[in-house]
Amino acid sequence: MSIRHDDLLSALHREGVETLVSGFTACPGLFYATSAQDGILSRLRIPGGILNSKQCQAIAQIADMQGGGYVDVTNRANLQIREISQGISSEVLQHLQNLGIGSHNSAIDHIRNIMTSPTAGIDPEELIDTRPLIQSWDAYLAAHSELSALSAKFSVCFDGGGKVSVSDRLNDILLRAELIDTQVYFCLYLSFIKSQPPINTGIILLPEQCLSVLAALADVYLKHTDIQLRRKPRLQAVINSLGWENYLQQVEQRLSFTLQRSQPSPTIKEAGFWHIGIHPQRQENLFYIGVVLPLGRLTSQQLRRLGNLAAKYGSGTIRLTPWQNLLITDIPQQCVIDVQNHLTNLGLDFTVTNIQSTLVACSGKRGCAASATDTKSHALALADYLKNRVQLNRPINIHFSGCAKSCAQHHTGDITLLGVSDRNIESYHIYVGDRDSLEQFGQKIYQDVSFTELPVIIEQMLKIYKIHSLNSEESFGEFVNRYGTNRLKELRPCTIKT
Repeated sequence: MSIRHDDLLSALHREGVETLVSGFTACPGLFYATSAQDGILSRLRIPGGILNSKQCQAIAQIADMQGGGYVDVTNRANLQIREISQGISSEVLQHLQNLGIGSHNSAIDHIRNIMTSPTAGIDPEELIDTRPLIQSWDAYLAAHSELSALSAKFSVCFDGGGKVSVSDRLNDILLRAELIDTQVYFCLYLSFIKSQPPINTGIILLPEQCLSVLAALADVYLKHTDIQLRRKPRLQAVINSLGWENYLQQVEQRLSFTLQRSQPSPTIKEAGFWHIGIHPQRQENLFYIGVVLPLGRLTSQQLRRLGNLAAKYGSGTIRLTPWQNLLITDIPQQCVIDVQNHLTNLGLDFTVTNIQSTLVACSGKRGCAASATDTKSHALALADYLKNRVQLNRPINIHFSGCAKSCAQHHTGDITLLGVSDRNIESYHIYVGDRDSLEQFGQKIYQDVSFTELPVIIEQMLKIYKIHSLNSEESFGEFVNRYGTNRLKELRPCTIKT
């Protein structure tokens, strides 16, 4: 029998664990466990997505002893432990804190994970290593308990300007490195439009100014928000209410320096999945391997062995990605083949054309009462069906969402499959389109497609794309815009309701 969220918080409070019981939030954390359809859900906040080997072992043990024997990597490079049947003891929580998992100040542990490129510090093309900035902002949050009144969705991202960009991820605040007259600056982007990446404000910051500006942005938010509200407004709502010029003026009043402005750079494009596979690092003779995780899931045994692999062949760290995959880094060139063999023995793949490298699904009806379909099982079945039928030249993002909330992926995918229940038959609406579309899911081309019909439809769409795309560089979204959705609708007009 699962334990209610409030009961778990009360139990933790009685056991002496520092929790912010009065600050209930629907967003789970290590100290803010949330009830789900399949038991209690605990989310481990991993700033920058970097884990060491000891942390991997500890998390795997908890997943085995108190969860479902697996962990899920999220789209913010967190880890989730699901199917927890009873509260995690205060001793275990303290042990995790001592290992650096979760904040040492539990009051801010529910605030969204700080995001950066998984290749920070190792990308040969990056302009600046963002890891020190991640650590500084995380430490600032932990040192200022009043920031627990921020929206749990208050999200910050640092992009160092490398090949593996995270600038197109949905965040309230993005600080993106650019080279201007031989000096590295961070361009300040803020979120104004729901479900759209943040927009360039034209403000540029020196690296040492970033922390002060983030603190001021948070302070202005708190000044104009009722901190007693359980469900806080998103930052974009407060910015739009005040007007962004007014908001930034109030930010500048809190600073000891004047904000510089520059001509905004071009619109950010989707970064792609350049992290999958074997890649040289900026450090001589060292490589990293981007590993495909089926729907972001690892068994606890896989997590343990990956931690051991990282310790034996690398620097002892693995890096989680916002694409729900992971990297093993700092592998000497002579050891790459050995690591590849170990990964294969673990049942894991590292090829970018693997359909699962960009396949995304929410927890589905097994884990969430709001879901109309069993998204995870359907996604894995689709991947298995397509595996020997379509060989892709580049990744295509297929997103299964059990309801319109789109929890697993907040940006428009190449193909989105929205679950619906049609006379108790699990079915999907099919959407396609450009990821820059203002529509939540893109353009609907079919509705109420039963899952038994779905794999053949997707197979046909992918084969048409492969045959008729201009070249291997044309993305699926670009192809759809050129080819036309009406032609895709003609795949099976007699049997599919449109």
